Amino acid sequence: MKDTSALYGTARASSLDIEGVTLRAGAVRVIRELSLTVAPGEVVALVGPNGSGKSTLLRSIYRVLRPDTGQVRVDGRDAWGLSAREHARTVAAVVQDAGIEGDLTVREVVAMGRTPYKRLLDGDTAEDETLLAQALSLVSASHLRDRPFTHLSGGERQRVLIARALTQQPALLVLDEPTNHLDIRHQLDILALLRRLPATALLALHDLNLAAVFCDRMYVLADGHIAAGGTPADVLTPAMISEVYGVASEVAVHPRTGAPQVTFLPAE
Repeated sequence: MKDTSALYGTARASSLDIEGVTLRAGAVRVIRELSLTVAPGEVVALVGPNGSGKSTLLRSIYRVLRPDTGQVRVDGRDAWGLSAREHARTVAAVVQDAGIEGDLTVREVVAMGRTPYKRLLDGDTAEDETLLAQALSLVSASHLRDRPFTHLSGGERQRVLIARALTQQPALLVLDEPTNHLDIRHQLDILALLRRLPATALLALHDLNLAAVFCDRMYVLADGHIAAGGTPADVLTPAMISEVYGVASEVAVHPRTGAPQVTFLPAE
């Protein structure tokens, strides 16, 4: 198990409170007066069907989409009232479309995570290099360091973007489908890594079984509101899955993990 102490020598984790948030995409109200909380150090999943509002909600936390009503609070402070530097030192995001173009190497992409700690024209320090190396090692991407980012596979890019977020040393990680494009081994490795970090994590996931194993709590989104919330054992029921996803299922306790395990049933 890889040590995270070089990145988080002093443990810190932020609280997150979303209070009555409404969000629109154009004229469409995507999120409706939604409230949720994430305690310091928790790993919490947002799950729900496509179009339920997961990505839109996350955008309000990493300050791409300002709420029409309500507030996003990090450690009790309005996230939108923080300076750009302070917000970037506290919150790191891994998004589905990173928009990275050009001939940047993997090392240069990961080094972007150190930007909130630098003044204009500051170069990289020995400490920065240590953090970069640690972050790449944690996501099993050290061998990609000198490769052009745009030449990587989808799964390799995803791991590099997670490494970039880690170099920010955030107290709150916001991840939109962090297992996207990853093979099974790296899905398990990345989610296990999030569990070991002393930071708080809120992540949108499609895989209910992975969420059940690795997350402390879950919120189920449907049509822009919270349809269910609680521990995986409380949330993952055949009735909820039928109502929200429109499919039949069986839910049992896995004999090894102790987590609920969902088996989806084909339509008769």
